Amino acid sequence: MVLGKVKGFTVSYDCLNDSNVPVFSSGDSVSGRVVIEATGDIRVKSLKIHAKGFAKVRWTESRNAGSNTAYTQNFTEEVEYLNHKDILIGHERDDDNSEESLTTIHSGRHEYAFSFELPQTPLATSFEGKNGSVRYWVKAELHRPWLLPVKVKKEFTVFEHIDINTPSLLSPQAGTKEKTLCCWFCTSGPISLSAKIERKGYTLGESIQIFAEIENCSSRVVVPKAAIYQTQTFYAKGKMKEVKQLIANLRGESLSAGKTETWSGKMLKIPPVSPSILDCSIIRVEYSLMVYVDIPGAMNLLLNLPLVIGTIPLHPFGSRTSSVSSQCSMNMNWLSMALPERPEAPPSYAEIATEEQRQNSMAPPAARDDFERALEGPLFAYIQEFRFQPPPLYSEIDPNPDQVNGIEEGRPDSCPSR
Repeated sequence: MVLGKVKGFTVSYDCLNDSNVPVFSSGDSVSGRVVIEATGDIRVKSLKIHAKGFAKVRWTESRNAGSNTAYTQNFTEEVEYLNHKDILIGHERDDDNSEESLTTIHSGRHEYAFSFELPQTPLATSFEGKNGSVRYWVKAELHRPWLLPVKVKKEFTVFEHIDINTPSLLSPQAGTKEKTLCCWFCTSGPISLSAKIERKGYTLGESIQIFAEIENCSSRVVVPKAAIYQTQTFYAKGKMKEVKQLIANLRGESLSAGKTETWSGKMLKIPPVSPSILDCSIIRVEYSLMVYVDIPGAMNLLLNLPLVIGTIPLHPFGSRTSSVSSQCSMNMNWLSMALPERPEAPPSYAEIATEEQRQNSMAPPAARDDFERALEGPLFAYIQEFRFQPPPLYSEIDPNPDQVNGIEEGRPDSCPSR
């Protein structure tokens, strides 16, 4: 009997969204099929799948033991989020090669469905970093007598939802700082900075409105700037490794001595990046907006405002649920008085996607939840970037080593030199 060959062996997923991208979250049912294409009849002992999800970190550090002796220490850690096995053909044991235990697959294309549920407990969002990653995948193995197994692995994306429509993420963020420049025995006037943003939580593709006032009472020409930083923190064996990366920035006009500049909602757009990861014990991804004054010949005046990048976008004011509205009423009343403009809605899919992406994701209108709508916009752009592009370049050196977290209250109403 002449046996056929396995021409194709693939894994595909049944997607839950109109973007046809395998994206899931905790508690979702993951379903799909293993596809076998055979050029003739093949005999099979078993067809198995193994679904796994891990967060892993790894980095090395050089240590000096003295007397010209150095060694490298490895730091590794991992957390398991998913471990599911299933048998689609055959039995658990593969050591039985008798004819009775074999299954014949005839020539042609054959599909074998699988399904499993993700744990209800919080999962870490899929992530790729320099010193760690969070990955989920399904691996299929086809076992045949007297032959090596055929294997294939297909990853899928998991997002742990962060709803920015919560009181803590809807609260405005603000601060004030001041700096006096000194050169030997001469002291110039102070440089003061006040800044605020309308909330702490944003989603991918939104623009942050920055309200700021910069007053230069010194004798130098200074430049106000703003930047969004991503901080990746990895933990292993009681140690931690931090990587800080600039992801977006803007520059204001130069300020000569005695001048003041006001930002009335200056816009800084959030690019496609990973959502915040806050619940993983070995990997954290956090964001901050830094508004600062670039001072030549001196340390910059820095003001840090924390950010959380979520997955569920801001609801329109009129359609908020009563529970969220009641919890946020005081915050939103304050916000409406303090900020002259309403917070902008997240951009539409058409504003951030290419024409090719729009063509590929065209589908008849249907009822969707908030997360599915988000997948049509910047979150989908991040998923595509996460799946197909290499990680960006990173800086392991804190670009602002002298940053001070505290906020100094108060500043003079006018320049002393006036």
